[in-house]
Amino acid sequence: MRNPMAPLALAGTLILSGSAFAKPVLPEAQRDSSWFTEGQANLEKSAAQPINNKPGAAKNIILFVGDGMGISTVTAARILAGQQQGMSGEEYRLSFEEMPFSGLIKTYNTNQQTPDSAGTMSAIMTGVKTRAGMFGVTGDVPRGDCAASRGRELVTALELAEGLGKRTGVVSTARITHATPAATYAKAAERGWEYSAPEGCRDIAAQLVEFPYGDGIDVVLGGGRRAFLPKEVTDLESEPGRREDGRNLVQEWQQRYAGKSNRDSKASAAVYVEDRKAFVDVDPAATGKLLGLFEPSHMRYEANRPQDTASEPSLSEMTGKALAMLERGKDGYFLMVEGGRIDHGHHAGSAHNALTDAVEFARAVRVAMDNTDPEDTLIIVTADHSHVFTMAGYPTRGNPILGKVVGNDSRGEPESEPKLADDGKPYTTLGYANGRGFAALGDETDADVRYGLPASNGRKDLAEVDTTAPGFHQEALVPTEAETHGGEDVGIWARGPGAHLLSGTREQSYIFHVMARSGGLLAD
Repeated sequence: MRNPMAPLALAGTLILSGSAFAKPVLPEAQRDSSWFTEGQANLEKSAAQPINNKPGAAKNIILFVGDGMGISTVTAARILAGQQQGMSGEEYRLSFEEMPFSGLIKTYNTNQQTPDSAGTMSAIMTGVKTRAGMFGVTGDVPRGDCAASRGRELVTALELAEGLGKRTGVVSTARITHATPAATYAKAAERGWEYSAPEGCRDIAAQLVEFPYGDGIDVVLGGGRRAFLPKEVTDLESEPGRREDGRNLVQEWQQRYAGKSNRDSKASAAVYVEDRKAFVDVDPAATGKLLGLFEPSHMRYEANRPQDTASEPSLSEMTGKALAMLERGKDGYFLMVEGGRIDHGHHAGSAHNALTDAVEFARAVRVAMDNTDPEDTLIIVTADHSHVFTMAGYPTRGNPILGKVVGNDSRGEPESEPKLADDGKPYTTLGYANGRGFAALGDETDADVRYGLPASNGRKDLAEVDTTAPGFHQEALVPTEAETHGGEDVGIWARGPGAHLLSGTREQSYIFHVMARSGGLLAD
């Protein structure tokens, strides 16, 4: 046993018993490290970050929702974006990761540990959690029960903004009647009521066109033409509508807003567009209302967008156009932008499609960051839920994120050859816990093609397979019709008035309350 009175030797310095501890001195190699200097600079920047805690200080609110954009998706998209720019990737930051405040959001529905987009987006927009499969109504309503939903409707943040005279917009790469965008303006005990509903309830497309608050939603851009057109009418791409009630909601929308100027603008044109050329030609200064429906169903994946016969705008282009129209409002605006196809890429087991759309989503956020002032605009970026999407295997730094795992010399492994699993086969960094499984479709950029092919679960020999190709679908462990959502927390990033309130771990319904407080949405 050591004598407690004996002198101690610490880091080469003799410290006598009873004397003051020696103070370590940081070596020059530590102070000169780029990691150290960058960390110190970021600390000083964070310490100087102003906090605006004044209620109502946010004249404008922009809510970005990366559908299915869990933490692993953000990490992998960050690396992909960096590698696309010639970096190793890990050190890169997506646009919203530059925001000064971030936290975690719990995503469960009132009846499910692992949630769906309807219940989660409803919580974000109303401040009240509800069941999976429905939005805009309370959680005590059974899913699909039209009669029970009447009198149990909830008011959304977008509706509150319209009621205060703010301009409003909804932008999505999914059908505009799909769960996430629809939850901003509609109430439905069944998310599937996109173009028809039981007697006593209105379908989602009709609710958009008949929106009763303020002077109506100013900008609506996304997919989903089929929900607005009767079966007898075909669209620009020769696709028939789905409505069986004979209503042409596009014409009804045009008739409702034709010749009517906005409350804060002399612009009176109500413009409907179906392709990118018409979209680009829209003059925000001369347009009172804008409705763009660019596909019969969802818009194309970003990687597949060049294949569209009629051509369609990107998410970042739609965001820019929406802001150009909304920023003219003297009372401010509320805009929701969804990267809807991140989710769909994951469901199809295609990391390439999911991550490519996530990178484009980050570009859309950049458009908003570059064209707004954090003094008066609250920008929130989050996800409705995650996916069972993993990143693992100890790949060396800078290894292609869509590639096979390659080791490094720190683990005594060759850096040029893929690592082999215990079954003697190489494996990828990215994978899924469930889904339809492996497919090697070469240069195919439409992940949904996978649904027309047989499931192929379990391990495959990837030795001769190019896993970085657009048409590669990762292996999946558990066979399911499609890959499923995950139940873990998702990230949230924010800047502007009230952004600091989104730090910590919060319930999803809390986001509404931050928007309401910061934007003065509940003001009398």
